[in-house]
Amino acid sequence: MGDLDLALKAAGEAAYRWIVETDEIIWSPNVAEVLGCPSSFVSTGKRFASLLDVENVTTRYETVMNSKARDDGRGVPFQIEYMFKSQGRNNPVSVWIEDAGRWQAGLDGNPKVVFGTVRRVDERHRREQHLNFMGNCDPQTGMMNRGRMTEALGEAIAVATKASTQCAFAIAAISNLALVNEAYGFEIADEVIVAVGRKLRQVMRGGDGIARYSGGKFGIILNDCKEEELEIALSRYLEAIRDSVIETGRGPVWATLSIGAVTLPKYAATASSATSFAEEALSEAQKLPADGYIIFRPSERRNAEREINSRCATEIVTCLKEERFKLAFQPIVDTKTGKTAYHEALLRMRDQETGELITASHLIPVAERLGIVRLVDRAVLQLIMQTLQQQPDAMLTMNISGTTATDPHWYDQILDAMRAEPKMAERLTVEITETVALSHLASTRRFVETLREAGCGVAIDDFGSGYTSFRSLRELPVTMLKFDGSFCTNLRENPDNEYMVRSLIDLSHRFNLKSVAEWVDRKDDVEALTEWGVDYLQGHFVSEATLTPSWASAVRPAAQEPFIIRPARAVGPEIVVAAPPVTTAFDFSETAEEEIEIAPLLDVAPTAFAATPEPTPMVALPVLAPEPEITLEAPAAPALDETMLDFSALDDSIEKLRDALRGLEFSAAAPVADASRDEEDSDQHAA
Repeated sequence: MGDLDLALKAAGEAAYRWIVETDEIIWSPNVAEVLGCPSSFVSTGKRFASLLDVENVTTRYETVMNSKARDDGRGVPFQIEYMFKSQGRNNPVSVWIEDAGRWQAGLDGNPKVVFGTVRRVDERHRREQHLNFMGNCDPQTGMMNRGRMTEALGEAIAVATKASTQCAFAIAAISNLALVNEAYGFEIADEVIVAVGRKLRQVMRGGDGIARYSGGKFGIILNDCKEEELEIALSRYLEAIRDSVIETGRGPVWATLSIGAVTLPKYAATASSATSFAEEALSEAQKLPADGYIIFRPSERRNAEREINSRCATEIVTCLKEERFKLAFQPIVDTKTGKTAYHEALLRMRDQETGELITASHLIPVAERLGIVRLVDRAVLQLIMQTLQQQPDAMLTMNISGTTATDPHWYDQILDAMRAEPKMAERLTVEITETVALSHLASTRRFVETLREAGCGVAIDDFGSGYTSFRSLRELPVTMLKFDGSFCTNLRENPDNEYMVRSLIDLSHRFNLKSVAEWVDRKDDVEALTEWGVDYLQGHFVSEATLTPSWASAVRPAAQEPFIIRPARAVGPEIVVAAPPVTTAFDFSETAEEEIEIAPLLDVAPTAFAATPEPTPMVALPVLAPEPEITLEAPAAPALDETMLDFSALDDSIEKLRDALRGLEFSAAAPVADASRDEEDSDQHAA
């Protein structure tokens, strides 16, 4: 054996010369070791071809004889791979052969002789096949993966566009996969995914494609599919999953589907837009009460909403950069003193063109949807801290979004602000909505505890609009309940509202929480709310929001109790002490610019005092017949520091009520602007 033969053997290759005219193939001595058969089996081109797998895409003969290339004297190179059956075509075993060489032409320009080498590439081919599979298929289901599906979807759209036909794309999601994960574990959920994919593949039309889109989602390409045919296909997919259970390693599991689909290229000309629209339709389908499908249709309303979202997002970021957010302050009046106890900070923005300050309530829902509401809340917090620092008499409340209320990172920001000036925390109450408190009770409790430990008060806003249970309320160490304003209107004419508000007031008293009635717009509502024992009033009747409130008129409420969770105390029998009704009239001056104090507005109703085990002295007063009404008019001119009432016409026993009646005034500031109920409703959530 010569050196050349040894080199070929070492490389695992066999060399050959194929004389085309005679079809004879001359091999190197090691051909049997490489091909696994005697050299006599492959001594001619015809015999060699008889051992090639019928599934080969190409052969040496086709590559050489059908070549369009011309030999320029150096020969024409080629390199191909094919399957070779050394034991004959009837044997199932095939090996992969790499065949590389050059053919040289005769005088007529056609191939005359071929020189080359062959070697087995089974292992390399297996690796390449595996890499190709991993690059194009999902290893769990064997379906196309998302990358390959995107390519196939683009090809389907191109074919449909060229042929002026239609195709479709659908995304099918296992609706209850999260429940399966929770109940059985991820291993069983994987079994469900594989089984659902198999069932879908069984009911698909020939020529359609299916892919593992992501998680429990499957992407389905429907070629040559009209819109009416799409609905039939989607119904078939739903029935295939709905009508049978899936057997798993832990017993039968029921799966349900939600499907979103889009017709192509009618509504989408690219694979990217097709998947986006199908995802959008799927999102709507998942809102259905049961399994079902939604086919995408363009919507002017949806497009307008997105345009608004885009503009609002730009506006929010611009306002933050240019510091165009400002705060307006609406008084919250103490019914016992008639003076302002708090101001609620409401967000305003300065219009870039007119310079006018307008409410920013329309930006908050968009900011929450787009995930930038934390930036707005941070800006509001900074403005509030500046106000508290500059105005030592200010007592403020602020709204925060539900997103921020459940974000632990925001806790650190407000704590840093409180630690910088600890006394300011005592003058701030943070409002969170009832729906947020209920939806994320554990997170909300941590947030509330963090604020209380820092010294802040915490209020539940829009109380009564949700379904707060007694247990939930006890778990949240809040200090104040702000009743949903929709219940605080037309109280004398609406028995349902009256019952609701009186129940909420009683509830707040029993939990030792302060109560605030919002949207107070009418005199008779003020009278009713005060009669029933609400602690604070807020609304247009009391005062509009203003940029320059009279901080000096604010009366600091009693200090908040320390943050201690106490057990509920039993309530003893009630002792009723009746008092005569006292009515006062008042007059608002339309030109009054400063805040004025208003004398008591309403009859003093019988008051119930709860007797407790503690040795609290009680004074029994005789029940008196109602005396004639005494009408007192409040001055329309400058505010008085204190209104002195004359009780001489009443029986001497009423003298003991003087302290309770003294100062039952209400503060009212001159309106700074006309505002509608809708604007006030928005104001409550603007910050």
